[in-house]
Parts: sequence; structure tokens; C-alpha cells
Amino acid sequence: MRNIVFREPEVNETYDPARSLIYAWDCIRVPIIVPLLYIAVYVCIGMSIMLFLERIYMAIVIACVKCLGKKKYTKYQLDAIKEDLEKNKNYPMVLVQIPMFNEKEVYKLSIGAVCGLQWPSDRLIVQVLDDSTNEVLRGMVELECRKWIQKGVNVKYETRNNRNGYKAGALREGLRKQYVEDSEFVIIFDADFQPEEDFLWRTIPYLLENPELGLVQARWKFVNADECLMTRLQEMSLHYHFSVEQEVGSSTCSFFGFNGTAGVWRMRALIDAGGWKDRTTVEDMDLAVRASLKGWKFLFVGDLAVKNELPSTFKAYRYQQHRWSCGPANLFRKMFKEIIVCERVSIWKKWHVIYAFFFVRKIIAHWVTFFFYCIVIPATILVPEVHLPKPLAIYLPAGITILNAASTLRSIHLLVFWILFENVMSLHRSKAAIIGLFEANRSNEWVVTEKLGNTMKQKNTAQPSRRPRSRIGERINVWEILVGMYLMHCAIYNMLFGHNHFFIYLLLQAGAFFIIGVVNSKRGAGELIRATSTKINLKEYTPISGRTFLCIMYY
Repeated sequence: MRNIVFREPEVNETYDPARSLIYAWDCIRVPIIVPLLYIAVYVCIGMSIMLFLERIYMAIVIACVKCLGKKKYTKYQLDAIKEDLEKNKNYPMVLVQIPMFNEKEVYKLSIGAVCGLQWPSDRLIVQVLDDSTNEVLRGMVELECRKWIQKGVNVKYETRNNRNGYKAGALREGLRKQYVEDSEFVIIFDADFQPEEDFLWRTIPYLLENPELGLVQARWKFVNADECLMTRLQEMSLHYHFSVEQEVGSSTCSFFGFNGTAGVWRMRALIDAGGWKDRTTVEDMDLAVRASLKGWKFLFVGDLAVKNELPSTFKAYRYQQHRWSCGPANLFRKMFKEIIVCERVSIWKKWHVIYAFFFVRKIIAHWVTFFFYCIVIPATILVPEVHLPKPLAIYLPAGITILNAASTLRSIHLLVFWILFENVMSLHRSKAAIIGLFEANRSNEWVVTEKLGNTMKQKNTAQPSRRPRSRIGERINVWEILVGMYLMHCAIYNMLFGHNHFFIYLLLQAGAFFIIGVVNSKRGAGELIRATSTKINLKEYTPISGRTFLCIMYY
């Protein structure tokens, strides 16, 4: 023991965390990451091809419809029906429902527009379904209804003590009233919709001429499309939905999704389909699918537009998109078997509903936009062993984008911003679609979209009020920041080690994610999207202008 000498251990190498991470990455990259990434690439390419073929199909159909003048609603002989109504005075009883919830800014607009519809007063019932929780506001809405009652309009003001079923619950309760039993047709207008005076004359005759028609849907016209950059980008997406998707569905197999408002239902078709159900957040789409499976046909009237309002704040738009993406996926999960076993509709119609309407447009379109363009393609930069088929990765997205944007030529100069914004929103839509498919916690979340109505201009020019302090999690959008950091890392790696200029797209897309990531902060980009309407003329944007992008970054 005396001969034992204690010495300090010799350290041959110092521990380097960075070197260890690089070594671990090299060990798993080729055997694990490369095969998985190849699988992801080809799965995403397959989804892109599905989406591209669907867009091509709709482009061909809409070209034939417009070039040949074969729009379905032009085939009806409406003049003869109008003459018969005026001559014999056999007007059908029409019920108009206006569901609302704390709609302080717009309730007068909607009630006034509906009460001004041209139709015999004894054959028209206006039903205001007010679920407002503000008692003062309830009194204001009731006072507005009384004002129109004194003018001779048959207005019924209905309230509930609860919000069970949300909008679907309110509509269902409204149809249970005894005074609506004789109504042949029911029309729904959301609180921000303002129909023209001749709306009934331009819709009801279609239903009178064809007893197989269960629904006549009008398109939307956005009164605040030019308010800011975000509303212009929303208009581009929704214009494609109405001009192409709805028109194609109406022209081919007489099916499309009911938009929840600005539509006329045959009461018998609505009852035959089982009425309103609140099992998903897209009760309108649920009703349309069930009515279609009962054999009822739908008609989209593209030349009849109803004024309404787009969400002008990012928070409101984000909640709306969650509901519109989660609900269809959840409905697809619940109705898949019912659609398959239905015997009253053709195989072609089943295929259209399951594959085109639900799978491609409501699920694949969101997934391929986010996972392929924001995750998988950037990942191939970090893993050079994976060779990306450039024709499929570049030309397919370009083709899909052109087909989408071609329906809104007035905003074609905003194409770059639209692409970046849609890619950012695909994060929320993809997440919402997954939540809906697996029926997770937020699958039944319902948040009413905020509307500004006539106060829009005053709010834009008013001094910003002091906001209460909020937590960091409420001031930033963490997922956008994380994806933006990932894209920025890929961009820097491409600049240092790549042999192409893909970093240009990555930097722009990362910037878009970062901008939206601070949308809730006091000086965040959400304020920018509102502010662009006052300092930047959208009509003067150039296609890919560095000045334009700097303007956006400046705010």
C-alpha cells in the first residue's frame, strides 16, 4: 500500500459538444434519415400529383362551362315562373334566419338588409336568433327588431338561455317554432351578410321549377377586400373556391359544400336530411353531405353575390381557419362509412364526395403545402444524399399556384405574398386537419369570427388603446417561430454549402413565419397587416419587388 502513488488522471481529449452532435448526426444520417426522407419525398410527391390532377380536372371543367356558356343556372326558365307568381299570387312562405352572437357592429346591417327584401310581407318571416351573452346588446337587437315590426315586417326575435350546439343549435331551435310550420323555404344569413333587395326573386324560382333541387347557393362579395394585405390574400383563396370549386361541383354532379350562409334550402330537403346537427364545427357541410346522400341536388348561382365581411385581424382569421380545416376532417371521419354504404347516389358521386371533396381538397391540400414545401424540401438541403426530383418539386407547385391564382387576376401582382402567406397558414390547417381526423381536444372548438362592420374606418383611424399586459405565450405564436428558425437554418446551410439558390425562397418563407410569429405582440405583424391599408396602395405593388417586401418587414 505504501508503494501506491495517487496521481491526477490524464485527460487525453477535451469534450466538445458540437463535435459530438456532428458525429451523432453522421452516424444516423445515412442509415436512418436518408431512407425516411426518401419515403417522405415520394409520399409528398404523390400527394402533389393528386392535387395537381384535381386542379387540372377543375380547370378543364370550368373552361368548358364558361367558354361554352354551359353554366347550370342559365338553363332554367325563370321569367315564366316569375310571371306565374305575380299573376296567380301563389307566393310560397319563406323563412329567413339570422343567427348572431354578440354582433354589436353588424346587427343593424344584416337585419336592415333582410327586412328590405322584396317579397309579400305576409309570406315572409324574418327570424332573428340572438345568442348574445351581453344583456345590453340583446336589448339593442330587440329594439331594432321592433323598429322593423312597426314598419310592417314580420320579424320574430328569439333568444336562448344557453348556447348548446352553437349556430346549429340556434337554427334547430328556430325551426321548432310553431309559426314556421308552413314555410316551404328557409334562408340563412350570417350577421355580417347583406343581401340585395331582389335576392328572393333570383333564388326561389329555381326551387319552384325543379322539385329535385334542395339548395340554391349564392356566392360571397367581400366589402372589405381592399382594407389591407391580409384581406386581399383571403380574397384570392376564397375567389377560387367560389369561381371554380363551387361552380364545378354544381355543374358536374350537383354537389358542393353549403357555405353556411347566403343559401336557400327547401324545407322538405332539410328535414329529410335530418335537420341541423352539432356533431362537428361545420354544421353546414354536414347538412349538405347528408342531403346529397338522400338524393337532393344543389345549384350554385355564380352571378348572384351577397355582401359580407372578411376577418381583418389575424387572430380572428386564425380561429376561422382552424374551424374550417378541423371540421371537414372530423366530418370525413364520421361520415366515411355512411357515404360508402349509401345506395341512393351513384358511384361517381360517392367518389367525388370522398376523394375530391374531402380527401384531396380538405386534407391533402393542407398537408402537402406544409409538409412538402416547408418541411421535407428544406430537409433535403441538410441531407445531400437525398436527390429531389426538381421537375416534380418545382413545376407541380408552380402549376397548382397558377391555377389557383388565375381566378383573381386583379391580385396577380400579390402572388408572391399569397404563396408565403398560404404556406404559413398551412401549418394551422394541417394541424387542425390532424386534430379533426383523430378527434383531439380542439376538434369541437367554436370561436365566433369577429366582425367590424361600419366601425372599420373609425377603428383604422382611431388612436390605439392601451392593452393590458399579456403573457409571452399570448404575444407570440410559438409554432411559427420554430418553423421560421428551421427554415432560416436550412437557408444559411444552403448559402454556405449548397450549389443552388434555393436559399432565396427559404429566407422569404422564414421571414413570413417570423412575421406571423409575432402577430400578437404590441408592435407585431398583425398590426402591420392592418396598417398596410393606410400607407401602402395595394394596387401599386410590383410582382416581385424588394421594396414591397421591405415595406412589409418595416411594419
